[in-house]
Amino acid sequence: MMGAMARAATTSDAFNAIAEPRRREILVLLRGGDRPVTDLARDLGMTQPQASKHLRVLREVGLVRVREAGKQRLYGLDAGGLRPVHEWVGGFERFWSESFERLDEYMRNLKQDEAGGTIG
Repeated sequence: MMGAMARAATTSDAFNAIAEPRRREILVLLRGGDRPVTDLARDLGMTQPQASKHLRVLREVGLVRVREAGKQRLYGLDAGGLRPVHEWVGGFERFWSESFERLDEYMRNLKQDEAGGTIG
């Protein structure tokens, strides 16, 4: 019983959902607008049942929504589900900006050395 509970908890997690590369590809495709599962399956080179399975996981964690359009079901991005991921990643931005500043400084020094004509 406990095992089933733990498994259910992980699928309700956006981090777990986007750990799968094909699901990340689906999200990228949906940035361009709502699409039927047949389109997504074709673009990803997978079967419709495979694509549907990924979409179900993405829906469960709130990353994808579905709406009826005539006879079609259109899948769309629900970026709100990415908020926890965005907030978590945001906690590391300070480290990136520090790295970029160091890189800039290194590049400036390199250019000055070249301009100064100092050769090894």
